[in-house]
Amino acid sequence: MFDTHELGRRPGALQRLTRSVPAPKDLGIEEVVGIPEGDAVELELRLESVMEGVLVTGTARASAEGECVRCLEPLRLDVVAEFQEMFTYPDADDRSRGRAADAGDDAEGEDVVFLKDGLFDLEPVLRDAVVLALPMQPVCREDCAGLCTQCGVRLDDDPDHHHDALDIRWAALQGLADTIKDGEKDNMGGAAAGVDEKQEK
Repeated sequence: MFDTHELGRRPGALQRLTRSVPAPKDLGIEEVVGIPEGDAVELELRLESVMEGVLVTGTARASAEGECVRCLEPLRLDVVAEFQEMFTYPDADDRSRGRAADAGDDAEGEDVVFLKDGLFDLEPVLRDAVVLALPMQPVCREDCAGLCTQCGVRLDDDPDHHHDALDIRWAALQGLADTIKDGEKDNMGGAAAGVDEKQEK
């Protein structure tokens, strides 16, 4: 929670804050990449008093951990998330709705976040900003070669790694040729047995 009492309610008043807060649980993209719970998140905030409430503009910096989607190796990356949110005074809500109605806006469809006793909770805003700032497909580096699709070897560890490619069409023909050869062997075996029987007679 952040306190706005020192800022006051005079429109145009400004206050700048620098805080280091512990990361809440599940701050990131589930099972992909995120900021570990309890790690430091550095905040730079600008609080501005306006008619309806307090406009908060800020930047969050932290280190996220995850797994490279190509080679599955652990990775760590710096995250910078910017955000802005209006926290409305509870007694200003009726006035803002009245002005929006006069302007023809649909005030009911707006998401209004209220100050509570002069305090505001930044966690929901921070969570949304961090998720947007994180990569959906994190990689350990841009040119990561990933894993061999046939055997799973990490290609960056063995750049010359390869498998002899066999055209599937030729593989099918090779299988047919092997079947024919096996059949010919069986026939030859049968013919030889017939000759032996005739010689015995």
